[in-house]
Amino acid sequence: MHRTPTSQSPIGIFDSGVGGLTVLKAMQKLLPSEQLLYFGDTARVPYGTKSQVTIRRYAEEDTRILLRHQPKMIIVACNTVSALALDVVEKTADPLPVLGVLEAGADTAVEVTRTGRIGVIGTQATISSNAYAYAINQASADSEVFSTACPLFVPLAEEGMLNNEATRLIAREYLAPLLAEEIDTLVLGCTHYPILRTIIEETAGTGVTIIDSAEAVAARAAALLRNTGMEASGTRATIPHLMVSDLPQKFSSLYRLFMNATVPDVELVEV
Repeated sequence: MHRTPTSQSPIGIFDSGVGGLTVLKAMQKLLPSEQLLYFGDTARVPYGTKSQVTIRRYAEEDTRILLRHQPKMIIVACNTVSALALDVVEKTADPLPVLGVLEAGADTAVEVTRTGRIGVIGTQATISSNAYAYAINQASADSEVFSTACPLFVPLAEEGMLNNEATRLIAREYLAPLLAEEIDTLVLGCTHYPILRTIIEETAGTGVTIIDSAEAVAARAAALLRNTGMEASGTRATIPHLMVSDLPQKFSSLYRLFMNATVPDVELVEV
């Protein structure tokens, strides 16, 4: 039997792997006294290359893992799940609020664009789903969206190649068609990409505003908690509860890279 969540209940965050740690980091910065749960499905990563049927099944299983900890909210830190299976998470978690990185990123892009020419980069599944273009056009029919899949950015981020000539070359190659369309806003439509933000910003140039969907969803979560009176009380920074489905040691080393912090214990869970 599920207990009714209170303001002190944790916030559950899940991703296909480590990319969602950028959401965890943004949440810690904005909401330091919230107790955060993070599940990375490291046994089955990446989701971006899987079929929609498989992604939807994984999304339900990931949600159930978080629900065991009685959270007050669930954040889908995976753009692929946000694009293809947000409804599955909402149905599984009902009546808890569910936020996805995709809608938060799309809405923020519409708020900041000056020309309505918005670029989106993401995994093959996210870009093929056209979900960002759809969400942006729902928010603003006048916006034009230009999208490019950047599959090599994920392994580059995980290898820690953050200030590297190879990464610069690949970024130039990927962003050239978007920059040719004279975009003024670029959505990082994959939670790994903020790790490469310095190189992406350098490549895009000063005329392009970068939208980090991790920061956007954290801002949305903070507003929702405030509006519903569900903010955690207390001023002490909390230690997140980390769970993975495989390779906890590898996850720990990537945690250090992504978070710039010492690693709390990582729990191995079955999926």
